[in-house]
Amino acid sequence: MLRNRKAQFLSNYDAVVVGSGPNGLGAAIALASSGAAVLVLEAKETPGGGLRTDELTLPGFRHDVCSAIHPMAAAGSFFPHHGIEVEWLLPEIQATHPLDDGSAGVLHHSVQDTAQANSSPRWNKLFGPIVQHWSEVDETILGPGWRVPQHPFTLARLGTRALPPATVLARLFENPQSRALFAGVAAHANGSLSWPLSSSAGVGLIAAGHVGGWPCAEGGSQSIADAMVARLEALGGIVQCGSEVRTRSDLPRARSYLFDLTTWQVDRIAGDALPARVRRSWRRFRKGNGSFKIDYALSGPIPWTNPESRHAGTVHLGGTWEEVALAEATVRRGRPAERPYVLVAQQSLFDPTRAPAGQHTLWAYCHVPNGCTTDMTGPIEAQLDRFAPGWRDLILHKTTTTPSDLESYNANYVGGSIDGGASELHRVLFRPDFSVDPYRIGETDMWLCSSSTPPGGGVHGICGFQAAKSVLRSWE
Repeated sequence: MLRNRKAQFLSNYDAVVVGSGPNGLGAAIALASSGAAVLVLEAKETPGGGLRTDELTLPGFRHDVCSAIHPMAAAGSFFPHHGIEVEWLLPEIQATHPLDDGSAGVLHHSVQDTAQANSSPRWNKLFGPIVQHWSEVDETILGPGWRVPQHPFTLARLGTRALPPATVLARLFENPQSRALFAGVAAHANGSLSWPLSSSAGVGLIAAGHVGGWPCAEGGSQSIADAMVARLEALGGIVQCGSEVRTRSDLPRARSYLFDLTTWQVDRIAGDALPARVRRSWRRFRKGNGSFKIDYALSGPIPWTNPESRHAGTVHLGGTWEEVALAEATVRRGRPAERPYVLVAQQSLFDPTRAPAGQHTLWAYCHVPNGCTTDMTGPIEAQLDRFAPGWRDLILHKTTTTPSDLESYNANYVGGSIDGGASELHRVLFRPDFSVDPYRIGETDMWLCSSSTPPGGGVHGICGFQAAKSVLRSWE
């Protein structure tokens, strides 16, 4: 039916998507799958948004510029259901959280193996039922928070785990290793772990890890964008790079416009075309914390004191769960942490395309206040010293990326925030406001399809998919 409509538009499009991140491409693929004529406009010379890979240090060392490890993409239904083919590579151990005594919380692909490795029967009790009903969880949580759930019992089961503060849920585990492991995963949300709903990121990411693992994409995150573009083009969609949209006048004629941009960018582009109510509501949407990142080219693998960490794709550094909570609370109060929580990825351990033979890449970042100008190289490297003494002897080259650099690289990363807006309290579920349809911008011909909408940040494409569903409903 939509294919018949397409002929009526000739030089126009059914939909124009601004931004080619995973959500913009996800929206375009969902629309094109329904027969719509879709154009994606990308300001940069290559598509991908946070899905780009480059030689940031030395020739032959391929670093993920932003996103690196993809549990939600691997476990979610969007990619396989839309024919997007990505070669996921799983590490031997999905993630670890080392402690000062040389032990670590260890995340395995299997729930049972994780419970056994951490001497934590409660781990299996908490996450086993969620993993068992993952298809229902996937359908229930990856969308707008206001909708009536199709699986209320699954939602209730999930809610008892996701609603409490992460600091409360962490205490339920039996030992320091499992508590630290949970807190380190929950801290991905980049907010205070003492607030209600701060457990949600930990619960979701851990469960996803037990379903699809915590993989990287072979060849780098850019290969995910390449696979999405290939699928879109196979459906007849077009991606046009080097096409920055500054005002609405830069847009070709279309029936609907979708923005894989933050609310602040859309406000600048659309201006008075936005309903006044929407603009007022968006002003209450807080910018998220920023990130400070370092990429390393190394002559060998990191010599972690903890042996399991030498086989892990992801390593969380921060010490005990109390230390992680303190670091994240400090950032939320507007100060960089002296001993930051650091996220580390070791893609070259299980993807040989990332570095020359025998050598390795290291990807590391910490959270900082939005727009922070403090150089966090010292604090990040001190955490690496703490858990891998002697690692500095391996450094061949390093490149730092400040919050300002992140925003220059991708205008979506306002102040270095990579999550489209703060994911805290009610904003975990209701973002950027309390609209019945958080994707459609009032009654206009514009939609928001970025991580500023539910379910928020991460590489999953669901924000775009849900926005596309809203567009299709409006066309009925």
